[in-house]
Amino acid sequence: MRRLFRPLDRYVFSEFWKIFTMTALGFPVLIVIIDLTDNLDKYLNRQLPRSQIALSYLYFIPDSMFLVMPAAVLFATVFSIGALTRHSEITAAKASGISFYRLTLPIYAGAIFAAALAVSLGELVPITNGRRAELLEEKKFRPGSDRYNFAFAAERGRVYKISSLNAEKGRLEGLEIERKGKGADYPTYVLIADEGLYKPTHGWKLAKGAIHVIPSDTTADVTFVFDSLHDRGMHETPVELTATPRAPQEMGYRDLSRYIAALERSGGDANELRVERALKLAVPITCIIIALFGAPLATSTQRGGAAYGIGISLATTVIFLMLIQLTKAVGGKGIISPEVAAWMPNAVFALIGMIMLARVRT
Repeated sequence: MRRLFRPLDRYVFSEFWKIFTMTALGFPVLIVIIDLTDNLDKYLNRQLPRSQIALSYLYFIPDSMFLVMPAAVLFATVFSIGALTRHSEITAAKASGISFYRLTLPIYAGAIFAAALAVSLGELVPITNGRRAELLEEKKFRPGSDRYNFAFAAERGRVYKISSLNAEKGRLEGLEIERKGKGADYPTYVLIADEGLYKPTHGWKLAKGAIHVIPSDTTADVTFVFDSLHDRGMHETPVELTATPRAPQEMGYRDLSRYIAALERSGGDANELRVERALKLAVPITCIIIALFGAPLATSTQRGGAAYGIGISLATTVIFLMLIQLTKAVGGKGIISPEVAAWMPNAVFALIGMIMLARVRT
């Protein structure tokens, strides 16, 4: 333990951690100020109390921190190692027999801790975002009561495909309900109805349709035609069917996985959501990779001082964010695998970082 946590290790780690903390908290404050400037008029028009608006931005901090964690690690790595380089402390460490790789080991430990913190924030963000939406009354001000050509994953493996729905009148048209079965005891069936009407006391009454029951692959299906039918398994109200699907930021990794599975079962395109799910792990891992990239990069900041370090860090952050947006678009369109698209920026920066690290004079 003494050899792993020497005074020099504690010194390097403390320098890294001070800069990381200031950056990880400073960037979210900047994001909050920008967002507040853009949306303050909208919130005031909703007649929201100022204390409620302020509390909503307190809940916004975990989401903004999650996005800037890699940038915070990069800034901390560049400035802590850059300071050691400018003050000839790295030269003194090398003269004492301590290699550059061993000297920067506490920084990599800090990056791993930052990655674990980002994973925790990723699971906390859906809770805080939900609370923030309640404070800002987002659901109350979402316009529209109609939906067209959509799928809805219900309970017990049932999937609704609806051509049009008017929630105000409680009426739908072009309904198809599919349930995947597991054999003759629990058969697959497809219910088709031209229209449906919802009554709060009786539920959904479907009209002019048919039910196709398929006991198994080797058994012929059986069809029942009906003029009207009460579907006791269709518990969802019209308002619940018009609910806007939650954004990826409002779901944890497991919830997002379940939502993707339901969307794919209903025939929807889940590529964009699969990219977002992969990014929930890729972004925290970026903290480690960006440290591998930033450590050798920081040795060159002594030529331009703090301004050079800020410029290099900002340029690298912008390039990385642009690469993420590019790969998200490519993965969302299905040109390449969504998971590959999400991890591609990490692979590129990891490769460059390993090459730069190998060229550092140890």
